[in-house]
Amino acid sequence: MNIPTLQRGDYISIVAPARKISPKELENSILLFQSYGLNVVLGKNIYKEYHQFSGTDHERISDFQEALDNPKIKAIFCARGGYGNLRIIDSLDFSMFHQSPKWICGYSDTTVLHSHLHTLGYPSIHCTMPINISSKIFDSESIKSMLQVLFEGKISYRIPAHALNKKGSAEGVLCGGNLSLLYALNNSISDINTENKILFLEDLDEYLYHVDRMMLNLKRSHKLSNLAALIVGGMTEMNDNIIPYGKQAEEIILEHVESYDYPVCFGFPAGHITDNRALILGKKAKLIIENNSVQLINE
Repeated sequence: MNIPTLQRGDYISIVAPARKISPKELENSILLFQSYGLNVVLGKNIYKEYHQFSGTDHERISDFQEALDNPKIKAIFCARGGYGNLRIIDSLDFSMFHQSPKWICGYSDTTVLHSHLHTLGYPSIHCTMPINISSKIFDSESIKSMLQVLFEGKISYRIPAHALNKKGSAEGVLCGGNLSLLYALNNSISDINTENKILFLEDLDEYLYHVDRMMLNLKRSHKLSNLAALIVGGMTEMNDNIIPYGKQAEEIILEHVESYDYPVCFGFPAGHITDNRALILGKKAKLIIENNSVQLINE
């Protein structure tokens, strides 16, 4: 299912379905979107607070549902991640969304939405979020790639090779996101089918033994056995116990996929890192891993 690219004059919505956010934290993103001729509509409850959340479940559902239902809105941005989408996903009604599909954009906790949309057959954009947008980096690769997807609907990257890469080439629909959320969604209504697809994984602030446990979960549920390829992004600020686990996150992941006959890319610039390049999930991509470089074409 195709979703139209944005044009100057289009309306986009910023909602906060997870952790709370302040007006100051959204200033730069609003300025950026407006500079590209976009009209920004904020969720009515976006600055509410309920413990760590941006309002109660009901308030967050209300804002997201309104954005889903409004045919004028062409893209929905999750203001930030944290935790919260899993609490509201089953209460969202996508009936009107089917009539006027729109881009849903974000990363981290937004993986819940990406995965759910994937099961419905719609693409979405794994990209930087408003809280990450600074006036000092309006020309960063994160922002430029996000805007390129929004306005052109395609991207093409060439990055240096990583020492752990498994060479090869593959084509397939790109899927995935945050490893912890994919683990949490396993065997639920929002669980993705990874067969013959290019799976992308990233994560933040996890214990190394938990990375092992989550990878074993994906492996035992046959999510790793029939991939077209695997892309591993930022595995950021990983934690260890007093007695070291003995392997880094990338080494743990490689251990669980090394026996499979498909290409694997490590160190891809996406996830909880400064250089967080946009990816079009739910759309076909081509991955080429060579000795000195990796190319990803996603359109």
